[in-house]
Amino acid sequence: MTVGLRETHDSALLHVTGQARYVDDIPAPAGCLHLAFGLSDIAHGRLLSLDLSDVRAAPGVVDVMAAGDLLRPADCSPSVHDEPLLCDGTIHYLGQPLFLVIATSHLAARRAAKLARAEVEAAPPLLTIDEALAADSRFEDGPRTWTKGDVSAALASAPRRLRGVLEMGGQEHFYLEGQAALALPGEGQMEVHSSTQHPSEIQHKVADALGLHMNDVRVVMRRMGGGFGGKESQGNALAIACAVAAERTGRACRMRYDRDDDMVITGKRHDFRIDYEVGFDDEGHLLAIDVTQYARCGWSQDLSLAVCDRAMLHADNAYLIPHMRITSHRLRTHTQSATAFRGFGGPQGMLGMERIIDHVAQELGRDPVEVRRLNFYAPAGTQAGQTTPYGMEVTDFPLHEMTDALLASSDYEARRAAIRDWNAGSPILKRGLAYAPVKFGISFTLTHLNQAGALVNVYRDGSILLNHGGTEMGQGLHRKVTQVAASRLGVPLSRVRISATDTTKVPNTSATAASSGADLNGMATQAACDTIRDRMAQRLAGLHQTTPDRVEFADGMVTVGGQELTWDAAVEACYLGRVSLSATGYYATPDLEWDRRRGQGRPFFYFSYGCAVTEVVLDTLTGENRILRADILHDCGSSLNPALDIGQIEGGYVQGAGWLTTEELVWDDKGRLRTHAPSTYKIPAVSDRPAVFNVRLWDAPNPSATIYRSKAVGEPPFMLGISVFLALGDACAACGPHFPDLQAPATPERVLQAVHRARGG
Repeated sequence: MTVGLRETHDSALLHVTGQARYVDDIPAPAGCLHLAFGLSDIAHGRLLSLDLSDVRAAPGVVDVMAAGDLLRPADCSPSVHDEPLLCDGTIHYLGQPLFLVIATSHLAARRAAKLARAEVEAAPPLLTIDEALAADSRFEDGPRTWTKGDVSAALASAPRRLRGVLEMGGQEHFYLEGQAALALPGEGQMEVHSSTQHPSEIQHKVADALGLHMNDVRVVMRRMGGGFGGKESQGNALAIACAVAAERTGRACRMRYDRDDDMVITGKRHDFRIDYEVGFDDEGHLLAIDVTQYARCGWSQDLSLAVCDRAMLHADNAYLIPHMRITSHRLRTHTQSATAFRGFGGPQGMLGMERIIDHVAQELGRDPVEVRRLNFYAPAGTQAGQTTPYGMEVTDFPLHEMTDALLASSDYEARRAAIRDWNAGSPILKRGLAYAPVKFGISFTLTHLNQAGALVNVYRDGSILLNHGGTEMGQGLHRKVTQVAASRLGVPLSRVRISATDTTKVPNTSATAASSGADLNGMATQAACDTIRDRMAQRLAGLHQTTPDRVEFADGMVTVGGQELTWDAAVEACYLGRVSLSATGYYATPDLEWDRRRGQGRPFFYFSYGCAVTEVVLDTLTGENRILRADILHDCGSSLNPALDIGQIEGGYVQGAGWLTTEELVWDDKGRLRTHAPSTYKIPAVSDRPAVFNVRLWDAPNPSATIYRSKAVGEPPFMLGISVFLALGDACAACGPHFPDLQAPATPERVLQAVHRARGG
């Protein structure tokens, strides 16, 4: 069985040798054209006129299109059709596409796009949460509120109460491969290659823009150079533009954003402000919490409602709160449309809860770990009926045992004492140590997305071709799914080849998102393989006068009633017996029921858990800081591939740490994004990883019926990076007796402000 083995990524050799082919590497037919958008230079107003004469006359330009040149409405929205491909008269953000240049080269298109003369009537933009609140600019009619218990009464009777505000910034996806698309026109059909996490949505949006049926549009995606949610909906504009231009010119068209354009045009993680009031007792039991989440969603709805819902769903994190009210404001601003990003709102909700715990712990003078453990959900089997604020029962909660194991392996108690002594004798450098738990729900909260399909073909020579609806963005999904196929058919991995994700092979796919790629597509692949295996067993049993239950597939051999055949011989025998060696598989996640308006139900099939201990050091004169050590214990169930899972955990932790420390998005008062390149936006580098980085898997089978009892690993480790932010807060708290109230991202400037507050400033 290949499941559970530490197999390398299926494209590892191609990655390191530079041979891996991405969308912009695909050879295009002669005469292929290149596209670029002309962008707005104001954040809000009206487009009165657009003089494109100089653009048309520029070298290499073949054609130019404005909104009026589109034969049909071309909408890029994944939700409510509020994202026109090109400005329809109203300018919504600085960087919005106004027109489309079609030229003979990428450089010619970009140069020409700078030559337009736009007459605009500027209006004051709404750029901040406070400005949007004052203008009542929002998605949905008003805030959404979910309540458990009697929050007002519980707060009023609580022995102690605290209030606070936490601001957290957004985050640029910074995938290594930028957004890209290629459209190839055919005979009444359109083939699109897109760097996307959601091929079926590209298919739908292109078909709509061209006035075609979905069966007239083929979307192919072999691999992405990173996605992180930024290619769930943000690739729609490029694919639609290429398809529209290809239809207009009859020639292949391709488009890619340069990094500056990518960062200026596309959406980011939602930045949040969280106001909270908490009631608790002298021991640290949380009795009641009232949380208000304000999300800056940008100019269009995109996926903001679902993101904000998930932030509400994770406002409790790992803690049983008897009385809790969660209010969410989804605010519309004249900035890039915030979109999906790893964790999809979960990190924002979870960080708010962890800030509350730290605030309570400092108020009581207790170790934050003690307060966290005091408020955990009860272990499995020890307390019936414990529910989340949205009414889902928590029946499997391993964080008590996981925390014991991690605190022991990280030597937490001794290090806590040593850091306390070290800080007492170190006036300039201060160290901090923090523990953070993660309880993350696995499933799409839009229930119908929890489905997947697969197609498996076994050829006469015994080779196997597999296609499924998931997309590969570097996370190793294709390797995991091939391991499932090889295990079900009892063959070596070398016999299974996986083909590019293709809407003509597996239709109606969901996005590879919500950490569900391996869960959904692994189960669909298992179903397809089992169908073929059962057909083969039936035929072989008949040939050897035995029953199908005595046919076994393992190690490249097929044992039939005690007689051994090679896999190849068994396949040939079935082919000659006219047995179908091709099958589709389908899977829909069971037992989901969710009413998002009431905030009640079971939105998740199961929870994934993890915990981390992080140690940092900071310079109180400059705010500079370093991660010294990280110890992580993460729950992957029965891991499909421990090597890939550990890689995801390491990467997720560092990316989460980046969100909360170095990655700062800055807009000026005109709505211009000032951090639009690697020179001004700082993602973590290799040197920013912890000097000591210990990652272990909690090896316990998933109680839920998932593929080989594994658990999802894409998003949950991201939240382990919260421990870095908490450790920096701990180091700031060592500077004085007051709560440092550190804000995120914890840049050196914000760290210095927190140090000042801790000292009583």
